[in-house]
Amino acid sequence: MNQPDFTALIEAARTAGTLAYAPYSHFPVGAAVLTASGRIFQGCNLENAAYPLTMCAERVALFSAYAAGERTIVALAIMTPTATFASPCGACRQVMVELAPQSQVILLNRAGEQQRTTPHALLPHGFGPAQLDEARDT
Repeated sequence: MNQPDFTALIEAARTAGTLAYAPYSHFPVGAAVLTASGRIFQGCNLENAAYPLTMCAERVALFSAYAAGERTIVALAIMTPTATFASPCGACRQVMVELAPQSQVILLNRAGEQQRTTPHALLPHGFGPAQLDEARDT
Protein backbone atom coordinates (compact mmCIF):
# COMPACT_ATOMS: atom_id res chain seq x y z
CA MET A 1 0.00 0.00 0.00
CA ASN A 2 1.42 3.41 -0.93
CA GLN A 3 1.89 5.86 1.90
CA PRO A 4 0.94 9.49 1.23
CA ASP A 5 3.84 11.88 0.79
CA PHE A 6 4.07 13.90 3.97
CA THR A 7 7.43 15.53 3.13
CA ALA A 8 6.17 19.13 3.49
CA LEU A 9 4.33 18.26 6.71
CA ILE A 10 7.43 16.67 8.22
CA GLU A 11 9.59 19.64 7.24
CA ALA A 12 7.04 22.00 8.80
CA ALA A 13 7.20 20.03 12.07
CA ARG A 14 11.01 20.12 11.99
CA THR A 15 11.00 23.89 11.42
CA ALA A 16 8.41 24.46 14.14
CA GLY A 17 10.68 22.75 16.66
CA THR A 18 13.32 25.40 16.07
CA LEU A 19 10.79 28.02 17.19
CA ALA A 20 9.97 26.35 20.52
CA TYR A 21 10.22 28.32 23.73
CA ALA A 22 11.59 25.68 26.10
CA PRO A 23 13.88 27.41 28.62
CA TYR A 24 12.90 25.05 31.47
CA SER A 25 12.72 21.59 29.94
CA HIS A 26 15.24 22.21 27.13
CA PHE A 27 13.00 19.83 25.15
CA PRO A 28 11.91 21.66 21.98
CA VAL A 29 9.04 20.00 20.17
CA GLY A 30 7.70 20.86 16.75
CA ALA A 31 4.38 19.76 15.34
CA ALA A 32 2.46 20.35 12.15
CA VAL A 33 -0.99 19.34 10.99
CA LEU A 34 -2.15 18.78 7.44
CA THR A 35 -5.81 19.52 6.77
CA ALA A 36 -8.08 18.10 4.09
CA SER A 37 -7.87 21.41 2.22
CA GLY A 38 -4.09 20.94 1.96
CA ARG A 39 -3.13 23.63 4.46
CA ILE A 40 -0.37 23.02 6.99
CA PHE A 41 -0.42 24.57 10.46
CA GLN A 42 2.64 24.56 12.70
CA GLY A 43 2.94 24.44 16.45
CA CYS A 44 5.78 24.44 18.95
CA ASN A 45 5.85 23.96 22.68
CA LEU A 46 5.61 27.18 24.66
CA GLU A 47 6.71 26.89 28.26
CA ASN A 48 5.94 29.19 31.14
CA ALA A 49 7.54 29.64 34.57
CA ALA A 50 4.09 28.80 35.92
CA TYR A 51 4.34 25.26 34.50
CA PRO A 52 0.61 24.49 34.14
CA LEU A 53 0.35 27.35 31.65
CA THR A 54 2.71 25.58 29.24
CA MET A 55 1.21 24.51 25.91
CA CYS A 56 2.39 21.50 23.91
CA ALA A 57 3.29 21.73 20.23
CA GLU A 58 0.60 19.27 19.19
CA ARG A 59 -2.20 21.30 20.74
CA VAL A 60 -0.82 24.58 19.38
CA ALA A 61 -0.88 23.15 15.84
CA LEU A 62 -4.34 21.60 16.19
CA PHE A 63 -5.85 24.69 17.81
CA SER A 64 -4.32 26.90 15.09
CA ALA A 65 -5.95 24.79 12.38
CA TYR A 66 -9.31 24.90 14.13
CA ALA A 67 -9.02 28.64 14.75
CA ALA A 68 -8.54 29.05 10.98
CA GLY A 69 -11.78 27.17 10.32
CA GLU A 70 -10.27 23.81 9.38
CA ARG A 71 -12.15 20.80 10.70
CA THR A 72 -10.70 17.76 8.93
CA ILE A 73 -7.17 16.88 9.99
CA VAL A 74 -5.47 14.38 7.69
CA ALA A 75 -2.17 13.99 9.53
CA LEU A 76 -0.18 15.32 12.45
CA ALA A 77 3.63 15.15 12.53
CA ILE A 78 5.49 15.51 15.84
CA MET A 79 9.26 16.04 15.98
CA THR A 80 11.19 15.55 19.24
CA PRO A 81 14.92 15.93 19.96
CA THR A 82 15.28 12.31 21.05
CA ALA A 83 16.96 9.21 19.65
CA THR A 84 13.81 7.20 20.36
CA PHE A 85 10.22 8.11 19.50
CA ALA A 86 8.60 10.29 22.15
CA SER A 87 4.88 9.80 22.45
CA PRO A 88 2.51 12.74 23.01
CA CYS A 89 1.37 13.52 26.55
CA GLY A 90 -2.06 12.45 27.75
CA ALA A 91 -3.61 15.89 27.25
CA CYS A 92 -2.46 15.98 23.63
CA ARG A 93 -3.74 12.45 23.04
CA GLN A 94 -7.15 13.45 24.36
CA VAL A 95 -7.27 16.52 22.08
CA MET A 96 -6.17 14.42 19.07
CA VAL A 97 -8.95 11.88 19.70
CA GLU A 98 -11.51 14.67 19.68
CA LEU A 99 -10.19 17.05 17.00
CA ALA A 100 -8.37 14.64 14.67
CA PRO A 101 -9.79 11.16 15.29
CA GLN A 102 -9.22 9.82 11.77
CA SER A 103 -5.78 11.33 11.25
CA GLN A 104 -2.43 9.67 10.90
CA VAL A 105 0.09 10.56 13.58
CA ILE A 106 3.71 10.60 12.49
CA LEU A 107 6.24 10.50 15.32
CA LEU A 108 9.71 11.72 14.32
CA ASN A 109 12.97 11.40 16.22
CA ARG A 110 16.02 13.63 15.85
CA ALA A 111 17.41 11.37 13.11
CA GLY A 112 14.24 11.93 11.08
CA GLU A 113 13.08 8.34 11.43
CA GLN A 114 9.32 7.86 11.44
CA GLN A 115 6.82 5.82 13.39
CA ARG A 116 3.19 6.05 12.29
CA THR A 117 0.19 5.54 14.50
CA THR A 118 -3.31 6.93 15.09
CA PRO A 119 -4.97 8.95 17.86
CA HIS A 120 -7.05 5.93 18.90
CA ALA A 121 -3.97 3.69 19.08
CA LEU A 122 -2.35 6.28 21.36
CA LEU A 123 -5.49 6.63 23.52
CA PRO A 124 -7.63 3.51 22.98
CA HIS A 125 -10.36 4.36 25.50
CA GLY A 126 -10.46 8.13 25.19
CA PHE A 127 -13.31 10.18 26.60
CA GLY A 128 -15.34 12.03 24.02
CA PRO A 129 -18.63 13.36 22.75
CA ALA A 130 -20.17 9.87 22.66
CA GLN A 131 -19.92 9.59 26.44
CA LEU A 132 -21.47 13.03 26.89
CA ASP A 133 -24.29 12.13 24.50
CA GLU A 134 -24.88 8.86 26.36
CA ALA A 135 -25.14 10.67 29.69
CA ARG A 136 -27.63 13.18 28.26
CA ASP A 137 -29.78 10.39 26.83
CA THR A 138 -30.26 8.66 30.20
